[in-house]
Amino acid sequence: MSVCPAGHDTAATDYCDVCGIVMPADGADATGTLPVVEPAAPDTAACPHCSAANPPNALFCEACGYDFTTGTLPRPLNPLDVSSPSAPAPAAAAPAADANPAPAPADSWVAEVWIDPDWYADQKSTDPLPSPGLPSVVPLKHTSVLIGRASRSRNITPDIDLSSDNGISRRHAQLTTDGTRWFVEDLGSSNGTYVGGSVGPLPSTPVPPGQKQEIASDDRVYVGAWTRIVVRRATDGEV
Repeated sequence: MSVCPAGHDTAATDYCDVCGIVMPADGADATGTLPVVEPAAPDTAACPHCSAANPPNALFCEACGYDFTTGTLPRPLNPLDVSSPSAPAPAAAAPAADANPAPAPADSWVAEVWIDPDWYADQKSTDPLPSPGLPSVVPLKHTSVLIGRASRSRNITPDIDLSSDNGISRRHAQLTTDGTRWFVEDLGSSNGTYVGGSVGPLPSTPVPPGQKQEIASDDRVYVGAWTRIVVRRATDGEV
């Protein structure tokens, strides 16, 4: 019969029959006390946000999405977030309200907007001239049409938006129609509004601000550093 290091009588020579402690190699009571057993290092890390257990090297909490790297809290669930499998699909956005209260003309009209190299050369602008290319066709959906450059801060939304031309004022000019004829009125723009024919020299005298000038069928309206506008009836499929 031997005595284990904890003081128990045991007949075994490898492990104590009473407490299971390892017996000394020579069977002697070496210390008389139980050995200190170091606890194993944890193989999980608790999330600071939700306390869920995660692998020690995890970048995000698997339960709540907490970012272990930046300490960022998870983003609240948006009920319209289509990335969530249970979230409903977002409703279709309503069409933007038309800011122009003027009625629609009886007939279909369009404005052809050109980049005119000759007008650009005449204005001697320091801005680089864009590639002329083909004209853009803008439907004239109202009997009164604003020409200018858009400004969100000032709530200016021109019907003919010429924001790429820095020579044009925010509220530059107005086009109006009586149903058969169109008129242009300068709204006190910085660089003026000009009307010229399809042949002959470019116009050099601006339309007096606040006065309406009729636009003949072959006339061109010149504004800004390079913009030329032609008002005409729409062809089939243009509106």
